[in-house]
Amino acid sequence: MLSTERILTLALFVAIGFIFPGSASNRDTASLRKAEVNSVLPDTIWYNTSFTIPDNVTFAGERMPLENFDTRESLERELLTSAYRHSSTIMIIKRAKRYLPVIEKILEKNRVPDDFKYLVAAESEYMNVVSPKGATGFWQIMPGTGREAGLEISAEVDERYHIEKSTQFACDFLLRSYEKYGNWTLAAASYNGGRAAIDEQIKIQKEKNYYDLLLAEETARYIFRVVAYKLIITDPQRYGFNIREDELYPELNCNIVKVDSAIQDISEFARKHGTNYKILKFLNPWLRKPYFSPKPGKEYYIKLPVEGMRSIERIDSDY
Repeated sequence: MLSTERILTLALFVAIGFIFPGSASNRDTASLRKAEVNSVLPDTIWYNTSFTIPDNVTFAGERMPLENFDTRESLERELLTSAYRHSSTIMIIKRAKRYLPVIEKILEKNRVPDDFKYLVAAESEYMNVVSPKGATGFWQIMPGTGREAGLEISAEVDERYHIEKSTQFACDFLLRSYEKYGNWTLAAASYNGGRAAIDEQIKIQKEKNYYDLLLAEETARYIFRVVAYKLIITDPQRYGFNIREDELYPELNCNIVKVDSAIQDISEFARKHGTNYKILKFLNPWLRKPYFSPKPGKEYYIKLPVEGMRSIERIDSDY
């Protein structure tokens, strides 16, 4: 066990090294400090590092021009930012295992490139979050935009929280953008910044390539952030994330029940189907109240866990 005096001495060495890193004597001190600290606490000291960017990087089958210094540095910025958001990025990797199969299926059905599943990491980190401006769900859909596209958004039902229906919304938007711009990179940028803003900058700058456009900060970083998550999720160990397969969150195995009549008490409904209010709401976050009044003539499908409410393993649903 280290004495108090020994610990204080080590702390002083660390402080000196950080405050005066430039001189030769301090570099020597830093080297001695690193060796001494490692000998004492070898398993608890981490040294930050940069990462080698792959020679060939694509988004939705479209090549990133990494020979351009600004493109390479923009990708490096997002890669470092994402890799060193340790706990948040670990959670993204874990959730990706659970939700990507659901999103992949809908993208494939709509012939939208598979890489668009990583937009959700950039938009919401695979969570049903609400932004300060009111954008909601995995795909961060604004209420007006969602209603215009046919999503039901009310006090009782908000389909922006419905992973299948919100993913279908995103596919419809992206397909229209691809038809307009002729490439998937600008289609993705328009999902973040809006088509009107992209159109305005194309007109001003007389450029039609995302990587040659000067855009608002968030949209300028967007594709690079998406690709950074793609690189990390597909090869986490390369970027310092040592997560075992059994530590990833499993997919959710559910039964689907059609509902076309009112539910007065969702808690009681859950009990009748072998689960509880908490788990039912977890699987169906689009149900916003403890009761449910369906629209006449519309069919709704509620997910219920198979057998044990804590032993669900994968999703098997089709909307």
